[in-house]
Amino acid sequence: MRIPVPLNALRAFEAAVRHRSIKEAAAELGVTPSAVSHQLRALEELLGVQLLKRIGARLEPTEAGRRLGPGLSQGFDHIAQAVAAVRSERREGPLRVDMLPSFATQWLSPRLARYPFERHGFSLQISTTQEGVDLAAGEADAGIWLGAGQWPGLVAERLFQASVDLYARPGHVGGTPRERLRALRASNLFVSRHCPGWRDWTDSLPAGRFEPACVTLVDSGGLTLQAAADGAGVAIAVAELADAGVRAGRLESVFGHRMPVGMGFHLVYPPALREDRRLGNLSRWLHAQAAAMRAEPSGEGETDDSLACAGR
Repeated sequence: MRIPVPLNALRAFEAAVRHRSIKEAAAELGVTPSAVSHQLRALEELLGVQLLKRIGARLEPTEAGRRLGPGLSQGFDHIAQAVAAVRSERREGPLRVDMLPSFATQWLSPRLARYPFERHGFSLQISTTQEGVDLAAGEADAGIWLGAGQWPGLVAERLFQASVDLYARPGHVGGTPRERLRALRASNLFVSRHCPGWRDWTDSLPAGRFEPACVTLVDSGGLTLQAAADGAGVAIAVAELADAGVRAGRLESVFGHRMPVGMGFHLVYPPALREDRRLGNLSRWLHAQAAAMRAEPSGEGETDDSLACAGR
């Protein structure tokens, strides 16, 4: 059944009649007393009856108010109980985490052997998307996203800064930097349409501007480095994710020219999850892994057969 009056007005009345005070009702609802008064007047006008009257310093319900108040209190109690039950269920289940496919395969997967899945409070449900999900709507509990760290209404913890570089199959091109640059001008450049800063990278080489014969933009980040590893061309990619292919011997940096792009990978979540134990467990583990990565030389460490360029 559709409620024929605004829910906020009913909440204001229920709190006011329970506290017998507009000021205390406003404090509970997190609004100003004038806002509560406005909602009460609007409700009385819609219903065509007086619901509250002031007797001395306190509010007292009228006969109509006494009939309406208990039903509203019971209704809001049922709503609160339903919400609490769902929240409790979510906090006991696995933490649902959204991330880029490239991050999952290139950065997270080589480290998952060290993740304590067997410990209580560490269960994960991992999903991968190119476009991200609506965390505020509950489509996932948290995300590991690439960006500047500013997502309205969400908390963002930076894990590590991102940079980009140019990659090719080992031995694909040789010679001095200028000789490599001349040779690569006949190459096809593969790049994700979401890869940050790649156009700035082409202008930043000390040996001169990189002008490929053809630029192939793709939506799938994994295709860019796979194409480079297969010898179909070269790829500009997020270096911290391409390191897995370098360690596996499938890729090499053409110029060794990493350029920061002013973005990073962040653990992102709604403020309501700040005290969630599962999120705290994942956050501490991710920050420890990111710190260990920064301490490692590039291209050394774990190996991984899959290749992917970041791209959202």
